[in-house]
Amino acid sequence: MSAPSHNPMPPFRAGSRMAGKTVLVFGAGSSGPGWGNGKAAAVLYAREGARVACIDIDRAAAEETAALIAGEGGEALALAADVTRLEAVEGAVEATLARFRRIDVAHNNVGVVVPGGPADLTEESFQRGLDLNLGPVWRSAKVLLPRFLAQGGGVFVNIASIAGIRWTGYPYFAYSAAKAAVVQATKAIALQYAAQNIRANAVLPGLIDTPLVYRQIAGAFGDVEAVIESRNRAVPMGRMGTAYDVAAAALFLASDEARFITGVALPVDGGQSESMRG
Repeated sequence: MSAPSHNPMPPFRAGSRMAGKTVLVFGAGSSGPGWGNGKAAAVLYAREGARVACIDIDRAAAEETAALIAGEGGEALALAADVTRLEAVEGAVEATLARFRRIDVAHNNVGVVVPGGPADLTEESFQRGLDLNLGPVWRSAKVLLPRFLAQGGGVFVNIASIAGIRWTGYPYFAYSAAKAAVVQATKAIALQYAAQNIRANAVLPGLIDTPLVYRQIAGAFGDVEAVIESRNRAVPMGRMGTAYDVAAAALFLASDEARFITGVALPVDGGQSESMRG
């Protein structure tokens, strides 16, 4: 199986767009060698001056991301947490506050494809799809909103998918439904709390070249290279995006440069969602 073909992260360059801020990244690990979306986002936030809490269900993956940040001179905390459990999210938030004293941005990256159309899914798999993809957005909001209100503001960046706004050709009913709900939940948070200086925006990745894609493809297809070529052809730009593309969009929405932007669902897909319009 080939490694991802694109280099998703440019060489290190220190910036200051997030200086003085603390970012909590749920799903900060990578599912295999290379750069996943959460790992890339955590490192990019740190490169721009943020203190970063790297949270993942896999402690070793969280520690790997935190070590990369520390190796570049940044400050990071590695934590293990199962975001399908409210008490685990509360624990991660408390540990982050104990270390960094405040949280300015919550980046919700956790998402898992649960294959199957509506007639194929079991009750258990359907509920699992909702809990893994939508549940973390609710849990982080429930825990962090009181704190954001108390400190006078905060930002949510929720990673959804173009599957939440378009049919992508894959029978991922629970995943698509959950990601659509993430988009609307993001808008609901944004509008309810706009006057309290709390912003919420969503990033909608399209076909992105990450380790998770290769792991999923390896288990379902014999000719991985043919599938990768097919994915590249499906994008109007002629190639899949990288984890850095998703991270860069998240960084902008989290930063003060986007201080007048809230309730947005931003596709990062090389034009794919527009090409699907009927």
